[in-house]
Amino acid sequence: MEPSKEVDAPAATSPQPQSKRTRSNNGKGKSIAEDAQPLAPIVSTKATPLQRGGWKKGVAILDFILRLGAIGAAFGAAILMGNNEQVLPFFTQFFQFHAQWDDFPMFRFFVVANAAVAGFLVLSLPFSIVCIVRPLAAGPRLLLLIIDTVMMAFVIAAASAAAAVVYLAHNGSQDANWMAVCQQFTDFCQVTSEAVVVSFVAAVFLSFLIFVSSLALKRGG
Repeated sequence: MEPSKEVDAPAATSPQPQSKRTRSNNGKGKSIAEDAQPLAPIVSTKATPLQRGGWKKGVAILDFILRLGAIGAAFGAAILMGNNEQVLPFFTQFFQFHAQWDDFPMFRFFVVANAAVAGFLVLSLPFSIVCIVRPLAAGPRLLLLIIDTVMMAFVIAAASAAAAVVYLAHNGSQDANWMAVCQQFTDFCQVTSEAVVVSFVAAVFLSFLIFVSSLALKRGG
């Protein structure tokens, strides 16, 4: 008989104990990936610079339009007064009755002040355009506010001085023995009065410009 061969039986592998974490993950529990919920999109309620500058751009456009009106009024007042002259159709051997704007120092100041204001307002137009392109820029707007305030002071001073002379020309002064001359120089006094009114219109435009610039410099919005 052949000797029996011992056959090595494969070693029985004992089952590895399953971890409680694995059973928990595969059984009742859910994986971390399954537990993760999609995040809701975050919506910002903060206004963007474009939204903040939207109304300021409209204010800048209004500023440009008012500036053009102030330029026209100031130039118109200076031209009306600067061309004002009247010669009466009668004269004597030694006198000719003639009235001209440069005979009065107040009227000379009126013409120079209104012409200067109109010139400065023309020079301010590029800054007004910059405020339209960049409505959030505070530097040009502050410069315009300062210029408009000074120009309004000049216009009001010139118009007030001319208005006082026009009042005396129309009514005279009994205390000072000044006679009213507008009864003879009717055309001269009428044009002078029109120039003063137009100059005050320029002052109204400038007051609106100051208000608009102050509104544009307001923070927030």
